[in-house]
Amino acid sequence: MKLHKYVTVATITFLSVVLCGCKKSFLEIVPKGNIVAVTYDDYDKLMNGSNFYVLGTGGAGIYQPAALMGAEVSAEQYAYNFLGTGYPGARALFQWEANIFPETDPPTDADASKPQFMSVLLKNIYILNKIINDVSGSAGGTEQQKLRLRSEAMAQRAFTNFQLVNYFTKPYNPASASTDPGFPVIKTSDITVKTFDRGTVQQSYDFMISDLTQAIANLPVDPVMKTRVSRGAAEAILGKIYLFMGRYNDAITMLNRAFADMASMKTPPKLYDYNIELAPGGSFLPIDPLYGPNSPFTNASDVKESMWAVFTYAGTYNGFQFPTNFLTIPSKTIALFSPNDWRLKFYTDIQPDMTTPIPGGRLQRNNLKYIRIGVELPDLILLKAEAEARNGNISAALADLNILRSNRIVPAEATVPASAQVDNASLVRFIIEERIREFAAEGHHWFDMRRLSTDPIFSGQPAAQHFLYTDDTNATTYTLTPNRLTLRLPPSYVNQNPGMVNNP
Repeated sequence: MKLHKYVTVATITFLSVVLCGCKKSFLEIVPKGNIVAVTYDDYDKLMNGSNFYVLGTGGAGIYQPAALMGAEVSAEQYAYNFLGTGYPGARALFQWEANIFPETDPPTDADASKPQFMSVLLKNIYILNKIINDVSGSAGGTEQQKLRLRSEAMAQRAFTNFQLVNYFTKPYNPASASTDPGFPVIKTSDITVKTFDRGTVQQSYDFMISDLTQAIANLPVDPVMKTRVSRGAAEAILGKIYLFMGRYNDAITMLNRAFADMASMKTPPKLYDYNIELAPGGSFLPIDPLYGPNSPFTNASDVKESMWAVFTYAGTYNGFQFPTNFLTIPSKTIALFSPNDWRLKFYTDIQPDMTTPIPGGRLQRNNLKYIRIGVELPDLILLKAEAEARNGNISAALADLNILRSNRIVPAEATVPASAQVDNASLVRFIIEERIREFAAEGHHWFDMRRLSTDPIFSGQPAAQHFLYTDDTNATTYTLTPNRLTLRLPPSYVNQNPGMVNNP
């Protein structure tokens, strides 16, 4: 698809204000080759920018930090101390350290464990605010077209804030959300603003909900393209936010609406049947010894399972030295898979030298170049199943689960085991395990860990641990503390906002 290079004046200076301080030299710069958005068509092209559907550049994606922090992964000593600018930060994330951002001002590191993954999102918020605030006064286009575009930008802004909130604020807790520090609610595209108030977690969530509820009515059932927001996609994101808040009745309402709108799409997303695609003659074959099976995880243009295609670079063993190269999945994660789960084909037990086995029988995801983080049908199915289970509709939850599992596991092993159907809590725990099976090493589990930390169903469990293996069984252990469920803000951000309180 064609990538548009339209950006508004001061996109770069916005990052300078937020991350590096407000300096006159930055405010005077209009980057060479950039175009000022004037017409409706200019603003529409802004929404086509690759910055909105490829979140991260230069091999660094916004879910790499989450992938490094998820409790379903382990690390291998033989790859842990590789040289490269990304590795100190990657190790700090894996070890759940308090300070992962550089003290330099301005920060110069350009990898996923430094402020780049944050600044990518902040830049997008600036552009989205520009569209939201100014498109109605642009030349050309109908009022309905401008309203649709503004609504797209609002839905995109809510999605962007959802990523930031799930890194930099405490997990949503209704008992403390009104006092827990939030992430700044940024509504303007004014580069002269020098300070930002964190507000509260409740205000952050209220802002996202407001954006989405206003946007949904004006969004089309069929998106302009798969990388643009549709009505169903916005409903799905709102349903996910409600689920993260523990508002399960509201979540199932929105998720059901998303499925209804998906059914009305001209080209709705469809699940790949791994029983076909990984069997002889299947489209995922042959399995490359280094890159693994061909699949949507290796092909950015494959959007069959996407309602809204947004992805980020992953960075596993794929011939390049990205900062997640040392990650494996340990025996406790492997044990979650049944023996004939086709998803195990996405892992290898051989090191990148193509000869040496990974110690201890651990496995590494070897076909993961792109992590799908928009509205993907597998995630949508599992979110709906969880909301149904939490609302006591076990039969509906099982029906959803069986749709996904029948496309991922050989038929004889696809049925949800009876032990998971005992009660709501058992089924919810099984659904979370299914999410690990579907998304292991992709970062999604980190966000699940955060929200489940306040969930009574998962209370009383031991603290999560990471193991850095030196051989088959010996490992250094790192234990997650409650404070480390939330990343601290970069020093440069806090220093340029007097009075802003950082996370513990």
